[in-house]
Amino acid sequence: MQPHRGVLILVFGILSFVACPFFGVAAWVMGNTDLKEIAAGRMDPSGRDLTQAGRVCGIVGTAIMVIPLIIVVIAVVGMAIFGASGR
Repeated sequence: MQPHRGVLILVFGILSFVACPFFGVAAWVMGNTDLKEIAAGRMDPSGRDLTQAGRVCGIVGTAIMVIPLIIVVIAVVGMAIFGASGR
């Protein structure tokens, strides 16, 4: 049975708020992978709670990164549309 990476995933999830939002993507992906391994019985189940917490932090950290990008894209597209219309 493989050891869990719950602490690492939680640290990545927290770092997505503090340092770099791209850690959130890593925490999200690693958390999904590890939860599947735990459910299949190939990974130590004692890290399930840490892994879930890190995964949730990663999802929130990713959302915090993506939402402003979507707003910027909408603003740029809006300016291009209104700028092209000659107003």
